[in-house]
Amino acid sequence: MQKTSLALATALAATLSFTAQTQAESHDHDHAEEHAHDHAQDDKIYDGYFEDSQIAPRPLSDWAGDWQSVYPLLTEGKLDAVMEHKAEHGDKSVEDYTAYYTTGYATDVDRIEIEGSTVTFHQAGGAISGEYEDDGYEVLTYSRGNRGVRFIFEKVSGDDAAPQFIQFSDHRIFPSKADHYHLYWGNDRAAVLEELSNWPTYFPVDLTADQIAADMMAH
Repeated sequence: MQKTSLALATALAATLSFTAQTQAESHDHDHAEEHAHDHAQDDKIYDGYFEDSQIAPRPLSDWAGDWQSVYPLLTEGKLDAVMEHKAEHGDKSVEDYTAYYTTGYATDVDRIEIEGSTVTFHQAGGAISGEYEDDGYEVLTYSRGNRGVRFIFEKVSGDDAAPQFIQFSDHRIFPSKADHYHLYWGNDRAAVLEELSNWPTYFPVDLTADQIAADMMAH
């Protein structure tokens, strides 16, 4: 009787162990599939392919922090490896890519600080600041058929020289912390929306040129 009970207990333990292992493997497989799906979805959004229903308003805090312009890095030759990488994988020469990004990155605002509702623009002649409030977003369709979202904030107080409107574009379309961004600004909301050739780009101020280059080549 004792031997029979022991055999049954052993068989039951083995069955439970097998079931638990199977459930764990199934969970891991499901999690891996979900992660792969999310990553693929993120890539599609980054490339500008998404549904309107996926867009959601974003707070200014998504871009909070201290940011450096990449324009000086490009003009100083610190992003040469990025231009070479693009030429190897694209349809333009290194010189053509360099010219394109020189126009795109061009700005005299070398640094931007965003804290709360305050945005401070640092230029050679000094800093100017403004208090900004959410002014919605606009969806733009580009010539390639992909799209982008501009998240817009309007100045409600601050220095006269600070732009009336700032528009963020960072390949994200719902609330999430930015790791870099393109910023458009000016005093005419509609005119700023039409700007497509100049997109000053900012990365965290504590990143080195090599780290920024590595990030750029990863996309």
